[in-house]
Amino acid sequence: MHKALLLLTLMAFCPAARSAELPHSALWEIDRLLGSLGGSNCRFYRNGTWYSAVDAQAHLTKKYEYLRKKKLLGSAEDFITGAGTESSRSGQPYQVQCGQEDAVPSAAWLQAELRRLRSDTPSNAPKK
Repeated sequence: MHKALLLLTLMAFCPAARSAELPHSALWEIDRLLGSLGGSNCRFYRNGTWYSAVDAQAHLTKKYEYLRKKKLLGSAEDFITGAGTESSRSGQPYQVQCGQEDAVPSAAWLQAELRRLRSDTPSNAPKK
């Protein structure tokens, strides 16, 4: 009885223990975010170097796959916070620069893109 109560308590306070898989809507949104970044004309700043949008997409995809495997994601916002904000190696924030615009923190760029995706969501997109 005590072990079962302890397990239930742990599961209540540990999101990773509760979520076996990402909701379809989060999978859809993260896939679209990665595609938007990879298909953009933007550059991605990471650890002192500017990378192409395609390289940025590949890098964030690797981080996403790691976090998903560890069951550390429950939403697109979790992806932005966990994978798209800063280097897990150096702690330096990522930046995105599109065209001649000033560079912005990648978290801000990804959040704006997520808002745009949600506002443009077709009726056949997965629901939350």
